[in-house]
Amino acid sequence: MTVLTTERLSLRDWTDDPADLARIYDIYRRSEITRWLGAVPGLPMTDPAQAVDRLRVWRERHAADHGRYGTWAIEVRDTGLVAGTVLLKPLPGRDEAVRTVDIEVGWHLHPDSWGKGYATEAARALLAREFAAGTREIYAVVSPGNEASMAVCRRLGMTHVGRRDDWYGGELLETFVLAAPGA
Repeated sequence: MTVLTTERLSLRDWTDDPADLARIYDIYRRSEITRWLGAVPGLPMTDPAQAVDRLRVWRERHAADHGRYGTWAIEVRDTGLVAGTVLLKPLPGRDEAVRTVDIEVGWHLHPDSWGKGYATEAARALLAREFAAGTREIYAVVSPGNEASMAVCRRLGMTHVGRRDDWYGGELLETFVLAAPGA
């Protein structure tokens, strides 16, 4: 199901179609992606069957969110290529089993889609939708040293507020925030 469209992209649900599962595996098997994601169990992937598990985790995480929050495929409309993943979700707290009221936007793109503005375009669409739903501010949390993602944050107009350890079990992360227009 398509969640949002932009000039170049469709943000849609990941599916259990073999092509989607292969792309999930191809993205999340890569150390150049997963090294920035912290200590996520099962990453980097070492077996294509792990893509099924990752999809199940995403679906379960967002089952009660009724489409407001999720982990979606970024599909290039002209080619059908899935460039990567974009997410919008409540940040997990120091106790990772507990959601906070803070909302996070994030992205994980395949290297063949880096440098094309897809992360910025996809995230901008989700930010606009979430601000229209009444959220007053949205965060992006970035592993220290991930200059490419920090550049996306700046292109989105987000303000760097330093390193915080409020979320993801207390991991120290570069934190960016964007306030709703007029807030």
